[in-house]
Amino acid sequence: MDLAITLDSNAALPLHQQLYEELRRSILTGRLLPRQKVPSTRSLAQSLHISRTTVTQSYDRLLSEGYLETIGGSGTYVCAQLPDDLMQSAPIEIEPVSPTQSVALSHYGTRLSQTSFLPQPSSNLPISFRYGQPALQHFPIALWRKLLSRYCLSNDRWLDYTTDFQGEQALRQAIAGYLSRARAVQCDPQQIILTNGTQQALDLIMRLLINAGDGIAIEDPGYLSARRVFLSHGATLFPVPVDESGLRVEKLASLNSDTLRLDTLRLVYVTPSHQFPTGSILSLSRRLELLSWAQKHRCLILEDDYDSEYRYGDRPIPALQGLDQNHSVIYIGTFSKVLFPALRIGYLVVPRSLVSLFTQAKWLSNRQLPTLEQQVLTEFIKAGHLESHIRKMRSHYDQLRQTLVQALKTHFGDRAIVFGEKAGIHIMVKLDSPWSDAEVIERAAKAGVGIMPAQFHYLDSGDRGEFILGYGDLDAETIAVGIDRLAQGLKG
Repeated sequence: MDLAITLDSNAALPLHQQLYEELRRSILTGRLLPRQKVPSTRSLAQSLHISRTTVTQSYDRLLSEGYLETIGGSGTYVCAQLPDDLMQSAPIEIEPVSPTQSVALSHYGTRLSQTSFLPQPSSNLPISFRYGQPALQHFPIALWRKLLSRYCLSNDRWLDYTTDFQGEQALRQAIAGYLSRARAVQCDPQQIILTNGTQQALDLIMRLLINAGDGIAIEDPGYLSARRVFLSHGATLFPVPVDESGLRVEKLASLNSDTLRLDTLRLVYVTPSHQFPTGSILSLSRRLELLSWAQKHRCLILEDDYDSEYRYGDRPIPALQGLDQNHSVIYIGTFSKVLFPALRIGYLVVPRSLVSLFTQAKWLSNRQLPTLEQQVLTEFIKAGHLESHIRKMRSHYDQLRQTLVQALKTHFGDRAIVFGEKAGIHIMVKLDSPWSDAEVIERAAKAGVGIMPAQFHYLDSGDRGEFILGYGDLDAETIAVGIDRLAQGLKG
């Protein structure tokens, strides 16, 4: 182990004294931790280009003062516990930082510093209805591990830089084929830009298409993480209400007000296949209406195809991008929900006129995604494993959904109104109770159940009695027990 230590051979203070003080400071400030092994006198002398005698003198003093200890046959270590009198006798002087010395932030940094982040339900609770978490225990890990091993051993190309800054060509071809089959998306591989998940995709779009003050129409309630990205770039948000058929497109025409002008609107962000958090599905007639409106007002649509793979009972509706005839839709997708969150591979489908620009921006922000994972995912899609896994999980999640909805009916009856039960891996429920949202959360936690309020997904985040219940990583028995505990916790 090398230690970064600065010594000045021209200083008046002897080298062994300088080394002693540097090591002592490192121990007292925690840079060298208790029980941590320190380099041998020989290796430290070689590393610092000083004599071994100098190092030995410093070590001997530290040993005598109780900072270091030797263990026979093993080496020299920082003492497990420093005496209190040592800590008090030689305090380390740290110059206090005045508030006036704080770092000046950019406009982006300032906006970001003013943004609060909403935590998920505590995972320490016995039962947590956290949303967005897939059933990892059902992922075919053995198959994935087999593919990883195959590609890892078959070539070493994955160790090097890529020459394809849009992402692996073979993977983009596989994704284009999958999107054509499953979502009726019209694109060729050249239009696909691979990203490090949805958040990077949104950030790239903001950097390239939005200036501070530009308007973005968003669903209200809507996806909170997207809203944070938009606000961090200084966008002006135009809230548009949703109902059981999704975004109320007719409300776009009435966005003009004293502070919001329709002519500043640049983008409309929608989650049409499974609106977050209500779970409503944008009807075909409204999809066509939205596309017509966007063409008329020369406005782009951001289609976040959130949870589109998991629908129950209804026939799939083609993606907005597949219905678009005017190149007015940017399509966003990810594999984190259908496979596993740590697979940070998402994608953008952009109009051909924007491909070059997005490729340059992607290169600047993130040179490349891990090549090995891209190769494995390509095989996973081409061999049919992805669609097979989705079919299996759709059936699994459907059973969990039915269990959750039935449990709510059993324990709450007409005091619980369920939204979004036809798609996704979460539902939203409106509870009729005398408690505030915070009190409901607190009572649920005392009963050992974690839930999240939906209020923060509205621009006006007042109490609404609406809560988001994710069920993806739970089993039927846990769901039933959780709702029973929730009902007991909310009793008088």
